[in-house]
Amino acid sequence: MNEVTQLLESREAFYRRERRSVPLVRKFVGQALVDWACEERKVNMDDVLLCVSELATNALVHGVPPGRGFKLFLYWECAGGRLRVEMHDSGGGEVAEAARWPEPLAESGRGLTLVAALAEKWGVGERNPGKIVWCEFAAPAPALAEPARMFAGPTGRGAPSP
Repeated sequence: MNEVTQLLESREAFYRRERRSVPLVRKFVGQALVDWACEERKVNMDDVLLCVSELATNALVHGVPPGRGFKLFLYWECAGGRLRVEMHDSGGGEVAEAARWPEPLAESGRGLTLVAALAEKWGVGERNPGKIVWCEFAAPAPALAEPARMFAGPTGRGAPSP
């Protein structure tokens, strides 16, 4: 048998500077998570989608100059059990490395605090022009089936006795 092991899955998409881009990003990432069976890997898909929404909104509002867009890169490292989301923008806005709580009555400023709370890691990288804001989640391989299930016969009661 000739089997190829793929150690890294990736997807990418480009989005315009439009409000409707955020739900499109969520839909794109949601489909990738389903395709990669992340629910079986005990990945909290709601947490990932919330973080994706926050990063896309921040890119749209703070990082994309008029007439430009932003790019999403999504990576699942099978061997390392890691899911990584990267939002690339071409704007000059800076991102505070330490997420902090905004004023209680502020209408914005909670996005990166949520990302910091939900993701295992997050950070900011350089890009010319612009920046990359990323976050990572654990995405371990699913556990093997129970031995009794693995050897279940037609009745589901296990393998026949020798």
